[in-house]
Amino acid sequence: MNVKVINRSKHALPHYSTIASAGMDLRANIDVSISLKPLERTIVKTGIFIELPVGFEAQVRPRSGLAFKNGITVLNSPGTIDADYRGEVGVILVNLSAEEFIIEDGERIAQMVIAKHEQAQWIEVETLENSERGAGGFGSTGVK
Repeated sequence: MNVKVINRSKHALPHYSTIASAGMDLRANIDVSISLKPLERTIVKTGIFIELPVGFEAQVRPRSGLAFKNGITVLNSPGTIDADYRGEVGVILVNLSAEEFIIEDGERIAQMVIAKHEQAQWIEVETLENSERGAGGFGSTGVK
């Protein structure tokens, strides 16, 4: 699929690292380093602007290495970029570690996955069909 993109960053466009990659790394596009203290959050700009086709979204997700090694994650994971949004892609990062984390220009801060989606049309009814699970909620399908 083709996606229109404007790159106002100092870095190459996001790209897939391997032929089987689902996500593309997003890089921080900042003039000065950002210090993220424990439990602090910030929006990190990328310098990327996209125009997705209707019926698609871009999901902004954490990078597993950054999350595991440093406790840095995307706060609203996954963040959604709608097809009609034309602003700069920003990433809401939070530091869940006990240590300060410094975000440098060009650092890979998140990954972006382009995904197809549907819009639901509600049909109001008085009852729903029975299922094996029924109204069982959290933990109702067992622990193992």
